[in-house]
Parts: sequence; C-alpha cells; structure tokens
Amino acid sequence: MDLPVMPPVQPMLAKPAKAIPPGMQYEAKWDGFRAVVFRDGDEIELGSRSTKPLTRYFPEVVEALRGRIPRRCVLDGEIVIAREGRLDFDALLERIHPADSRVRHLAEVTPASFVAFDLLALDDRSLMAEPQTARRDALTAALRDADAPVFTAPATADLALAEDWFERFEGAGLDGVVAKPPHLPYRPGERVLVKVKHERTADCVVAGLRQHKSGPVVGSLLLGLYDDAGRLQHVGVCASFPMRRRAQLMEEMAPLLMDSVAGHPWQEWTSEEAQGASRLPGGPSRWTGKKDLSWLPLRPERVLEVAYDHMQGDRFRHTAQFRRWRPDREPEQCTYAQLEEPVRYDLADFLSTGQAGG
Repeated sequence: MDLPVMPPVQPMLAKPAKAIPPGMQYEAKWDGFRAVVFRDGDEIELGSRSTKPLTRYFPEVVEALRGRIPRRCVLDGEIVIAREGRLDFDALLERIHPADSRVRHLAEVTPASFVAFDLLALDDRSLMAEPQTARRDALTAALRDADAPVFTAPATADLALAEDWFERFEGAGLDGVVAKPPHLPYRPGERVLVKVKHERTADCVVAGLRQHKSGPVVGSLLLGLYDDAGRLQHVGVCASFPMRRRAQLMEEMAPLLMDSVAGHPWQEWTSEEAQGASRLPGGPSRWTGKKDLSWLPLRPERVLEVAYDHMQGDRFRHTAQFRRWRPDREPEQCTYAQLEEPVRYDLADFLSTGQAGG
C-alpha cells in the first residue's frame, strides 16, 4: 500500500456541547464503529478509532467498498448495522469474535454498511490540509455513484434543519449532531469538532461497585432498574468521578457492602452459565481483554439520579453521569417505566433526506 495518507491515522474527534452552535456544517452523530478506510487498488484496510485493525471483522464491508469507492483514497466514516430501520450497536459488538467462521456467518445474517463523512486523500493527493467544505465537496463527488451499503452522510449548513434532525431522527438510533467548522483542516486525534447528544435522567438503584485501578476507591457504580416481573436488571455504570470524590463514595458505600453475593439480585453473575449467556459486568469481554471487571455487591437500598443519552436495548448505551442522590425515592420505584422512549423513525428516511450533497 502506497497512499499520500498512510495508516495508522487517528480520526478527528469532537468535544461535547449543550447546544448546536451556529455557522457550522452539521451531520448526524452515528452510533457505530468509527473507521478510517485506506484503499490502494485491491488493498483495503479498515482502521478503528484507536487505529486497531477492523478489516477481518467486516468482510462484507470490504467487498462493498471495493466496488463503490475510488481505487486510491482514504475515507473517514462509520461502520453501522441497522435492524428494522434502527441502528443496532449490539450487533456490531458481536462481530468482534476470534472465529472467522462466526464473523462470516454474521456478515451474511446482519450485514453492515459504511457511512462516509470525510475524505482524507484521493489518488496521489492528500486533502488533510484542505478546509472542511472543500473536503466535503470532494467526498460527494468521489462517491456520487456509490449505492447501498455505502453511503455519503447527509450534511447541511442549515441550523434549523440540524435541530430538526436532532429531534426527529433519534428514533432511528442516531446519537445526536456533530458540528464541523467549515474552514477546519483535518486534525487527527484532536477534539476540534462539536458534538451535541441527547440527555435524559433516570433514578437508578445502586447495587454494586468496582474499585478503581489505582486502589480501594470507587471506580464505577453499578446501576439497576426493576423490570415488569420485579427483577432488578443491570442497566449500566456511573463513573467519571474526581479522585477525591471516589474516596468519599467508598466511605458512603461501606455500610452497604455485602460479605458475599448470596442473596443479592445479581448473584447469578458468578455462575459460568450466566456469564456465557449474557453480557454481564464481571464477565469476559473481547473489548476489555484482561481488564479487571470484578465487582463488590451492595445491598440495593440507595437511589441516585443519573443522566444518560439513550438506551441500547434494555441498557444505557454509554456510561451514565452522576447527578444527585435521591433519598426521597424507594428502590422499588426505579423501574423501566420512567424512561422516555423516542418516536421511532426508519433509518432509511434519514439516509434519503436528499441532503447528501449539501
């Protein structure tokens, strides 16, 4: 492979904001695997956000790109899987599997798509020093003949339309809106874009904790909600505390610590069958590798309010953010019924908005 922009390349990143800023180019924030595509003739490589190779996990994407993108180019975009018109991140996670036969089976039953939103190189020319608007024009021209499952991400300079996207297409699994300064060159690994994500709050039961890697302070709190059958289901974690606060939380949680998992709602986490059947905290993960996922059980007696962006199935898609303790709430009141469900939209409605070129 011999391209003007060679792997590895860290993609350009975004910093969070509360509102969509004016005067930008706006795109959807896709809930998938970020991927930088390198193509030199018959050679195609897919690099992840952390520059790790993704090529072997998405053979159908490689084949689709081969017939739909220029023979020499570098693209930034997102690998996504849609089911019933909505993005499905769990289906992507299933692809990170050591068995090639499993990967190829999933490629057939849940094929992935690629959504391109930036062009870093074309033929023998690097475009990374070009402004965002010029790269966007070059991208739409380079992919003007591409069809499914390779898409050009819809984009607009209309703030009102971006706000409409933010509200209307969440039901298709889109994660929010990304705003890109029009004159910005491509700056790998830097948080120079702006992302605005949905935020909601929920009251959750604290039912366990993991210690921080630095020592016996709280690394994360394990959160639960009660389902219709009265079972406490794990829904995610709350983390990102200052170190001083981690120590305070350990002191606050100490009276709730249990000697063992016996009698705890999640005591089945210790069984080999449960670990193999469900995506449970404390279980092995192909993403975390050898990271310590052991946890300490807490009596499920305290309630806290957390902020979250959206659900993936029955769990928080991302790490929830601590907002406040809720001593006025009983644990049994923390149910799925409190969660707001966005109006569903078919992902195809967004990809066919007619904004792909503007």
